[in-house]
Amino acid sequence: MSHELLLILDYGSQFTQLIARRAREMGVYAEIVSPLLSRKEIEGRRPKGIVLSGGPRSVLEEGAPGLDRGVLDLGIPVLGICYGFQLLARDLGGRVTPSSRREYGEATLAVESEGRLLAGVDPTSRVWASHGDVVESMPRGFRKLAHTESVDVAAVEDPERGVYAVMFHPEVAHSTQGTRILRNFLFEVCGFHGDWTMGQVLDESVEKVRAQVGARRVLCALSGGVDSSVVAALLHRAVPGQVLAVFVDHGLLRLGEAEQVGRAMRPILDRDLVTVDARDRFLSALHGVEDPERKRKIIGAEFINVFEQAAQERGGADLLAQGTLYPDVIESISTRGPSAKIKSHHNVGGLPDRMKMELVEPLRELFKDEVRELGGLLGLPAAVVGRHPFPGPGLAVRILGPVTPEAVKTLQLADDIFITELRRGGLYDDVWQAFAVLLPVRTVGVMGDGRTYDQVVALRAVTSSDGMTADWARLPDSFLARVSSRIVNEVPGVNRVVYDISSKPPATIEWE
Repeated sequence: MSHELLLILDYGSQFTQLIARRAREMGVYAEIVSPLLSRKEIEGRRPKGIVLSGGPRSVLEEGAPGLDRGVLDLGIPVLGICYGFQLLARDLGGRVTPSSRREYGEATLAVESEGRLLAGVDPTSRVWASHGDVVESMPRGFRKLAHTESVDVAAVEDPERGVYAVMFHPEVAHSTQGTRILRNFLFEVCGFHGDWTMGQVLDESVEKVRAQVGARRVLCALSGGVDSSVVAALLHRAVPGQVLAVFVDHGLLRLGEAEQVGRAMRPILDRDLVTVDARDRFLSALHGVEDPERKRKIIGAEFINVFEQAAQERGGADLLAQGTLYPDVIESISTRGPSAKIKSHHNVGGLPDRMKMELVEPLRELFKDEVRELGGLLGLPAAVVGRHPFPGPGLAVRILGPVTPEAVKTLQLADDIFITELRRGGLYDDVWQAFAVLLPVRTVGVMGDGRTYDQVVALRAVTSSDGMTADWARLPDSFLARVSSRIVNEVPGVNRVVYDISSKPPATIEWE
C-alpha cells in the first residue's frame, strides 16, 4: 500500500522516533532513514517532506554527520530540528558557535514573527531544548521567527528555498505548541493530506507477519503485558494454527500475575497457551548478581533457553515472536543514526549470540499508545490493553542489589499495595506507569517503641504519552501518605518509603 511519505533523517537524537510518531498521529506516514542517503536515493523515495533530526554531536566536530547538499535542491520542504538546524545554518552560509550557556530542559519560546512555521502559535510557550551550540548568524534569506531566554535565534524559515528550522524539540510532549508547529510544517508547508491510519497498520502488519513466517511454526514469548499480548493476538490473526504462546513464570512477576495472565489470555489463545514454571531456574542464575546489565543478559539468555526447550518438547519452532517496541530498541542500540546507548533490554541487547530461532518483532517500530490502539482493533480486553508497562526482566531491575526470594517477596507486597491503592483511588489510568523499587540501603526507624534498621522502598509514578519522555506524577499528598503507612505497617522489613520526583530526561523511568 502506498502512502504519502515523510522522510526523517536520523542524526542520532533519542527523540528521533517521536517525530515519526507525531506525524503518524496526524495521519502522515513517516519513515526514519540514515542521514547518509544521497540525493538520488531520497528523490527515489518521493517524499513530500523531509525532517533533519536532532543529535548528540556538534556540527563543529570533525567527522560530524552531514547532508548531501543536493537534497536541498529537490524542491522538497525541509525542517531542521536542533542539530538539523545547526547543520542547515552551517552548510548554507550561517555561523554556528558553542554556546556560553547550554540549554537543556524547559525553555520559554517567544514568537517575534509567525511566518508559515509558527502560524497560530501562542506568543510565548514552553519548549524542550537540548543543545550546546547556537546559530549566531543566519544564512542569507532566512527570517528569524522566535527566541528563548538564552538563544537569540530559536526558529527561522526561508519559504522561497523551502527550508525551516527550530532550536528545540517540537516532537516531545513538553513542547506545548510542538504539535501545532509540526502540523504547520506537514499540512501547510508540505501539503500532506493525512492518509495513514492504525487500521492500515494492522492490515500491513498481518501481511508482513505472513510473509516472514510462511508455513513455519512460531513461538510467541507471552509476558501478559500489553506488548506481548498484542503480538500473540496479531500472530493468531495472521497465521492461526502456527503459533505456540509460552508464558514463563520466572519468579520476578508482580503479586498474583501468573494467575491473572492465565485468566485473561486463556479465552483468547485457548490450547495454544503454555505456562512454564521456571522460578527456581531464574533465581538460581541471578544468585549474587547486582549489576543491572548482567541481570538483563542473564535473564535474556535464560528466556531463550526456556523458550527453546518448550518448543522442542512440543514439536519445535523456527521463529520466536516477542513484543519489542521502539523505545526498547532506541535505548539499547542505534539502528539508524549515531544515537547513544542508554541501557540493554532483555529482548534487544540481552539476547545471546547463539540463539537458534529467527526473531519476529511486528511491533518494533511502534510506541506503547499505538500498540494499545492496535490491541483494541484486535479485540483484546480493556484490562489487558490498559495495563501499565512492565519490564521483561521483571522485578530483577527493581531490586537494586542482589535478587533473592526474600527481596522479591518484599517488593511484590509493596508494589501490590501501591497499585491497589492507585486503582482504589481512581488514579491508575491517570499515570503512564507506577511501581515500587527496593533500595539497597537500610535506615533507622522506630516501631513499637523499639529501634529498627530496615529497608527502604521508593515509589515511582510518571505521566507520559510514549515513554520516551516522562514527568513525575503529582499524586495527592494524602494518597502517598496512605500508601506509605500501609507499606510500613504491612510489609515486613520495611521502615521507610520515599517518592521519586525525577523526570525523563535526565532520569529514565526504570531505576535500572
